[in-house]
Order: sequence, then C-alpha cells, then structure tokens
Amino acid sequence: MFRTLAKATAAIAVVCTVAGAGLVLDEEYARATTDTEAASTGATFTGTKKLRVDGHTVNVSCSGSATGADEPLVLLMAGGGEGLDNMAPLQKTVSRTNRVCSYDRLGEGASDKPAPGTLQTMDDTGRLLTKVLDRLAGDRPVVLAGHSLGGYIAARYTPHHTDRVKGLVLLDATIPHLTRDMNRTIPADATGIPAQVRAGALAVNEGQNPEQFVIADGRVRSAGRIPVEILKHESQYAEVPQYGPALERMWAKGQHEWRALSPHSHLTTAKGTGHYIHTDRPDLTLKAIRKVTHHAANAR
Repeated sequence: MFRTLAKATAAIAVVCTVAGAGLVLDEEYARATTDTEAASTGATFTGTKKLRVDGHTVNVSCSGSATGADEPLVLLMAGGGEGLDNMAPLQKTVSRTNRVCSYDRLGEGASDKPAPGTLQTMDDTGRLLTKVLDRLAGDRPVVLAGHSLGGYIAARYTPHHTDRVKGLVLLDATIPHLTRDMNRTIPADATGIPAQVRAGALAVNEGQNPEQFVIADGRVRSAGRIPVEILKHESQYAEVPQYGPALERMWAKGQHEWRALSPHSHLTTAKGTGHYIHTDRPDLTLKAIRKVTHHAANAR
C-alpha cells in the first residue's frame, strides 16, 4: 500500500508503499500503445493498452494465453501507491502457463486520477474492476491475486462476484480492521516513530492516498467454497521495536480473519519475506497462483 512517510517510518510498509516505486517493466511488457478504442469482450493482446472504461482511461497489461475455455484469467492487483509495473516480473512468469493481466486503478500508474476532492469507496473501485474484467475476461472465470491494498480490494470484491471470481491469492493483504486494530495496538499518546506509524496509517485509511480510497474496516464476508491462498510476511516491524511484536500479532490476526472467505482457505507464513512477498519469494507466490488456478479450472 501507500508509503508516504520518511525512512524512519518504513515499518508501515504494510500500510503504506512509496508512490511510483514499482519495479521497471520488462521490455516485453513495455510495448505501450495509445490505442483507446474499445476492445472486444475477451479480446487477447500482449503488452500494455489504454482502455476507456466507465468514462475513464485505464492502463492495462496482458500476456500469455489460455489453454482452454475453462482456463481462468489471472488478474494481478498491485498494492497502493504502485502501478502495474510492480507486478511485471510476476506477470512474466505466470504468463508462461496462464493468460494473465494487470491494471492501474484510478490514481495509480498511467490510469486517470480520481476527481479532485472526491473519495473512492469499495463500490467505486469494485464497479471499475467489474468493467475491466468485462473487457479482459469476458465469460472466462477469474482468479484475483492481490498484494497489500490490491489483496484487500480483491477480498472485499469477491464475495459479491462469485459468479465470476473462482479463486483468490492474497499476498500480505491489508487486514480487515486496520483502523480499529492500529488504534488498539499503538496508543494515541505514543511519540516518535510509533506515533508517525499510527498517524500515517490512519491518514491513509481515511483516503489520504493517491487513489483517494477509503480503506474501511468491516467483517469478512463468505465467498463460498472457492480456493483461497493467503500468504503473510515473516517479519516487517523491526523498525518499531517498542511495538513491533504487538504489530506483528495484529497483522497475523488480521490475516487469519481473511480465512473466513472460504472453508477452502489456507494461510501460510512466507519464510524469508517482508511485505513484498511476490518480490522476496516469487517461487511461493507462483506456487499459490498455480494451485488456485488449477482448482478454479477444475471446479467448472
């Protein structure tokens, strides 16, 4: 997600990610086009393309090919403050066996910015995601694989769209009650770095981020019996020694809450990782995506 604080507050990476600090796209995925004409439903293309979606210009990237009509499209969803280029290495690897796309949400990457002075809610973000999937997936089933805020959005979206989303991979997804839990974990009278971490997290949750997106607390709704792989970081809060252990417990508890999405959910601590699990352990990330896509394809 969004990291707008100074280096001293780097521990809030699970809440905040440097805007624009994504990895550089591989040349294969950097063949950008200015084509903004409507793509036909389920159309295939390789590279990046700007689509007009719901009155907005949305930057998308797709690669790979599906092996059959029931093979899911994998949609990668980056964390907040990052564009689709952050997921490019993962996309390149996934494309060897699956059709895979990613997109910049409004306010991120090369997509339009939200209207000044407005806040986006899950309804707004979800509506755009639906229209993006209409263009990229057509009638094909979908597996959402989201990191940080991207995971939060995927997890909130899926229970209302089980007709289409047939599997989830959550990569250190933002936890379901981050505002409540941050208030409980770092007290209001904290000073120094802990106070900065707390204030930064709460401000981001209220919409002070590039997407102007309100990260609302809420219970986890069931998405039925779909496969869900949840990967959490091993260590993240060393820079906040006074509250580090409590923050780790907070994050672990929140990851466990996501298990309520499905009785077929599985939570794993990704050894050797910080918040960027797909960068630190691409092998584990790829294994989780392939496991979920396999089950999603066979469930049809």
